[in-house]
Amino acid sequence: MKKYAIAAVAALAAAAVGVTTASAAVKYTAKDLRGLGDHLVGKASPSLAADVDGDSVVDAFDLVAMRKQFEHTGKFAVQTIPVTEDYVRYTGRCCYSDGTAWLVHSASAVDFIVNGKTAEITIKGDWGISNGKDQTPRYAVLVDGELILDELLTEEEKTVKLFEESEPRVAHVRVIHLSEANNGAVGVSAITTNTDLPVPVAPEFDKKLSIEFIGDSITCGYGVEGANQYENFKTATENAMKSYAYLTAQQLDADYSIVSYSGYGIVSAYSSGGDKNTTGLLPDYYDVIGKPDDYRKPWDHSAHHYDAIVINLGTNDNTYVSKDADTRSAEYAEGYAAFLEKVHEAHPDSYIICTLGTMGCTELYPSIEEAVRTFRKNTGYERIMCYQSATQDQKDGLGSDWHPSAVTQQKSAYVLADKICQALGLESDQRGLDVAADAKYSTVTSDSAMMSDYFSDWDKSYYVTTVTGGSGKGSIQTVVSDIGLKKNGKYELKIASAAENIKDIPYFVKNKATGKVFLEGTLDASGEVLEEFTSPEDADCEIVFLIGGADSSRFTLKELKLTRLA
Repeated sequence: MKKYAIAAVAALAAAAVGVTTASAAVKYTAKDLRGLGDHLVGKASPSLAADVDGDSVVDAFDLVAMRKQFEHTGKFAVQTIPVTEDYVRYTGRCCYSDGTAWLVHSASAVDFIVNGKTAEITIKGDWGISNGKDQTPRYAVLVDGELILDELLTEEEKTVKLFEESEPRVAHVRVIHLSEANNGAVGVSAITTNTDLPVPVAPEFDKKLSIEFIGDSITCGYGVEGANQYENFKTATENAMKSYAYLTAQQLDADYSIVSYSGYGIVSAYSSGGDKNTTGLLPDYYDVIGKPDDYRKPWDHSAHHYDAIVINLGTNDNTYVSKDADTRSAEYAEGYAAFLEKVHEAHPDSYIICTLGTMGCTELYPSIEEAVRTFRKNTGYERIMCYQSATQDQKDGLGSDWHPSAVTQQKSAYVLADKICQALGLESDQRGLDVAADAKYSTVTSDSAMMSDYFSDWDKSYYVTTVTGGSGKGSIQTVVSDIGLKKNGKYELKIASAAENIKDIPYFVKNKATGKVFLEGTLDASGEVLEEFTSPEDADCEIVFLIGGADSSRFTLKELKLTRLA
């Protein structure tokens, strides 16, 4: 047994010598280390370079050997790291050219983790810096989620300091393009850090969920920070981080890619006179990184997987279609169906979600439904859905040129996040949703009480007219039911009501099955309630109003919303 033990020790010693020689010859990246780890747990196949110790077997010994290159040496020096996918993660449609990663589309970004005493990045500008005042590309830099820079890019090259510390620091960094491809890209060409690590920069980790968004100015975040609807477009007020697309991805903790251009459509771009405008058709540029000449290079769909693809196009088409809806609606539906097939061919396993309506154009939505039916018939593919977005409410404010405000964009994101969860079979957190939107309204009586009721589908108001009120308030109970609540969810209850010949109406929010009360109160003379509460449990809940005890009375629920806040 001793002979075999000595032989084993000798073999390990020989392997250690081999490791030192092999690893010194090759500089591995964090991406290599993760790839080898994925192979060892069966998630991916190894590359030839993963055989670090040169024994023609890729195993845990290689992982240990490679890992040694990522240990602190105690000897600090300045390193400059290229912005390639070995060291950073590209988010969205980016283009690497001549040593620079160009962030082409809205919210495209580079994300990385850096370890050192100091760190800075080199930013570059393309032709967009010559666009003139208020039209140059806008970008932001975030360190550990904190915004440290948000500016318009006006220089061909500049250095941005990320941090400077006396001791090494690990920081998560994001450089993100806030404006859109139409106005130029933002370049990131180098990461410089003072560090004692052989490999101090690593790509940010991928997320479990990935979504592609295809759209127009709404998706770009056009004018979301504009003062009002009368202000014209500026890149200074276009912020992709406030668009529904980015906000949806953030809510779902998803990776994303956005391909969107202001004014673009399916069969016609924006047309001020109603004539067809074919200069801006998004399907023409879906297969390239971006429309501008510098970035009009093939986009490799096969290298990018999306669990869901969201299409929000038609607002600009409607400027053409609406002038002859009888003929042009069919043309739009046909073009839309063809684009669906193009998207499906590029990503055959993705769930497709189609929507329209934020800026109106609701008369065009039935054409999307028709396109989806045609697509299903032609392909047999069923993982597709469509829904009509709520039209923006002027009470929520308006952005530049009548575009959605930040409030509207956030509301759209709440709804879309829930739709994506439904489509993919994920549990929705319901955040921002009115969980009583589809509730059922009814009224029950006892003690010989008599009443009649009516529900208006138009504005979701509910009317109860009492003939005989019975012996007390509990003799007539209006019940709003089929409301699902989540444990520890924080909710806001909003009620607007009116009453005749009846005062001080008690109400309860309770668990339908157990009767446990989560919130109770009394409607006063104003008939308005705005209350917050936290649900202590998952529950099928109901809201009950006690309106009995008075003959010849009326009770109206003009508005009832139960919105999840957090």
